[in-house]
Amino acid sequence: MNKIRTFMLRATVGVFAAGTLAAGLMTAPTAGARTSQDVGRQAVTAQTPVTAQTPVTAQTPFAAQTQRAGLTPAQASELQGRVDGYLAEEPGGRQVSANRIATRGGDLVVAAPGQRYARDLAGPGASGRAPAACAYGHLCLYRPGDSRDYYRCGTYSLPWVGDGTFNNNQTRGTTARFLNSDRSIRWTSRAPQTGTATWTGVFYVVPC
Repeated sequence: MNKIRTFMLRATVGVFAAGTLAAGLMTAPTAGARTSQDVGRQAVTAQTPVTAQTPVTAQTPFAAQTQRAGLTPAQASELQGRVDGYLAEEPGGRQVSANRIATRGGDLVVAAPGQRYARDLAGPGASGRAPAACAYGHLCLYRPGDSRDYYRCGTYSLPWVGDGTFNNNQTRGTTARFLNSDRSIRWTSRAPQTGTATWTGVFYVVPC
C-alpha cells in the first residue's frame, strides 16, 4: 500500500514539473527572438540612421547670397577663393558679404562669376550690368572684375596691375595721390574728376 502511495506521489510531482517547464518555454524568449521593445528600437534606428558615410553639406555664411545670385556651388567656391586671396593681401581686411571685404580705407568688391562689373551681392542691383555709383565724398577705383571704394583718409597699398578707371567724387578740391613703390608721387587727381588709369606701377593710394 505504501509503495502505491509513493508511486502516485512521484507521478504527481513529475506532471507538475513538466507543466512548469512547458509554461516557461511558452513565455521565455528564445535566442535570436525579438521582443516588442527590440522591434521598437529597430524601427527608430531605421528612421534615423547615423553612419560614418552620411554626407554632410557645408554651408558658408554667405551661401544664401550666392544662391540668390544664381551661382552654382563651383562658381561660389571660385568666388570665395578670390576673396580669400584678397584677404591674404589686406591687413585688417574682413569679409562682410559673399564678395565684399571691409578694409582699413573703405570697401573692396570682387566681381562674381557672370558679373561684368563688381557689385556687392548683398546689396540691391547686384547683377553687375553697370558699375556701382561712387558716393559723394568717396574715391572709387575700378579694374576689370574688382572695385575699391575709399572713404577714409590715409595711405593704403594697391596690389593692382593693368588698366582701369577712377572716380574722385570727394569734396571739391580734395586731391588724391597715387604713389610709386618709394612713396613718391606718380600722379594726382583733384576732385571732382573721373578718368582712365594704369594701375601698374601704382603701389599706394592716398585718398585725402
